[in-house]
Amino acid sequence: MAAESSFDIVSKLDRQEVDNALNQAGKELSQRFDFRGTGAQISWSGEQGVELKANSEERVKAALEVFKEKLIKRNVSLKILDAPDEPKVSGKEYRLPIALKEGISSEDAKKISKIIRDEGPKGVKAQIQGDELRVSSKKKDDLQAVMALVKGKDLDVALQFVNYR
Repeated sequence: MAAESSFDIVSKLDRQEVDNALNQAGKELSQRFDFRGTGAQISWSGEQGVELKANSEERVKAALEVFKEKLIKRNVSLKILDAPDEPKVSGKEYRLPIALKEGISSEDAKKISKIIRDEGPKGVKAQIQGDELRVSSKKKDDLQAVMALVKGKDLDVALQFVNYR
């Protein structure tokens, strides 16, 4: 009997890449002509968040676009961003707190597990283990089919496939 092969579906944040994108966006905000005199800034706020500041709502939203652009160039999925629609007004300053999502919530894990069970090849098992999902099967081809299936779905979580054995 062949041993089972498996891989994990996770949602991890590459903090170094996010930090690099944040630094690049900060540099661009300080140098670009259209951001001069607007007080546009981007910085870490706590462990799991980023904060944008500027003196107008439009400039805060433009700064967010610059940050998104830098994340895309560094191959970081925009699905990690949890930004509110409207910035908060604080005196003369507009602030936009952005939470960074990491880990797969139990609802998303159940949704992915259901997709694998309903549409994936037979004999593939998916187990929820905390904030990740272990997928196992006797055939490696089935696991590759599951990866393609999950990648093809438009889920609102940035997913990575790790520990393929």
